[in-house]
Amino acid sequence: MTYAARRPAGYSARSYTDVGLETQVLSARPERLITLLFDGARAAIAQARLHLQAGRIAERGAAISKATRIVDEGLKTGLDMEAGGEVAANLANLYDYIVRTLLLANLKGDAAGLDTADRLLAELAQAWQTANDPPAGPVPA
Repeated sequence: MTYAARRPAGYSARSYTDVGLETQVLSARPERLITLLFDGARAAIAQARLHLQAGRIAERGAAISKATRIVDEGLKTGLDMEAGGEVAANLANLYDYIVRTLLLANLKGDAAGLDTADRLLAELAQAWQTANDPPAGPVPA
């Protein structure tokens, strides 16, 4: 009798988390997808902060790269510049600033830069959620 190769510790929990996230993405309204992008970028920044504190440079870079891609390729690319007018242009500029801040934080190993990017994303996420994606309330009886 043979057994499957042993998987790394935490593999099963990670797999369930990945399936849960994939289910959320596939079943989400467009407004909810933006909320998930904010959550993903902030989670990547949190990981980068942990790697920075532990001195794991490669892992910090990977986490910051993930956050940068979410902001640039997800949030910024999702803007409708025609319909959004000045608001969309201002958001695009803010997203560019967040990406630059993250890149400099990675280059300099700067926790303050990570904090700045995270704070800005938190404020944007809160505003977005308030306006477009309120949390689900209790189901009426």
